[in-house]
Amino acid sequence: MNIIDLTRQLGAALQADERYLNYAAAREVCDADEALQADLTRIQEIQAAYRLEAKKPDEDAARMAAYDREFNQVYARVMENPRMRAYEAASGEINALMREINGILALCLQGEDPATCEPEQDCGGECDGCAGCS
Repeated sequence: MNIIDLTRQLGAALQADERYLNYAAAREVCDADEALQADLTRIQEIQAAYRLEAKKPDEDAARMAAYDREFNQVYARVMENPRMRAYEAASGEINALMREINGILALCLQGEDPATCEPEQDCGGECDGCAGCS
């Protein structure tokens, strides 16, 4: 068996992991939430309009401020959505798992023992779903 075949096995194991299943379910729920999707689309539209206005040599400061206010309002609404909060928590768990996997692989590339090497736990300051500091 070669390294690519082993990687595919790891991929299948990841997709069977509870953290991935939670992430996939949370993503599906968010994708089905029409109001949330409309807000996410609106955020992209605001960002695009802001960038276009910022590129103008005579940008309109009032318009820029209005884009900023609307962005903050829509973003707050998105982040208050319980479906988005569940997605963010599940995404954080998947990201932590991937950091650990990548850390182990990086240590192996440096010659560490694959059976015992442990990557450093760098939390990055985001504590959603993490009990590592308690």
